[in-house]
Amino acid sequence: MERILQLFRLLEGETPVNNGGGMITTIIMLAGMGLVLYFFMYRPQKKQEKESQNMRDSLAVGDEITTAGGIIGKIVRIREETVTIMTGKEGTTLRILKTSIRSIDVKADAPAETEDEKDKK
Repeated sequence: MERILQLFRLLEGETPVNNGGGMITTIIMLAGMGLVLYFFMYRPQKKQEKESQNMRDSLAVGDEITTAGGIIGKIVRIREETVTIMTGKEGTTLRILKTSIRSIDVKADAPAETEDEKDKK
């Protein structure tokens, strides 16, 4: 019976020379640090990735987008992994990866500003 009690004391961190904490305290501290890392780093990153994927899935022909490189254009064709956009008045087309799209500026369903409204601003 005494041997079992000694084993429990050993598992709880009681040793003849106690160095400021036991094994259970160390495990609790490591678990706490793991939770902090999860809530402040991993979880927000996953949320941001999910939002970006939803934005890419909602692309439609006619949307005005901005790429990660700062190119602004209107979507004219959507394929599996790429999007073709038209930039400028000359009708220059570029084929870009969907992953390089930073934001959708104007949705195709939204009413576009007329030239008169732009001049008033």
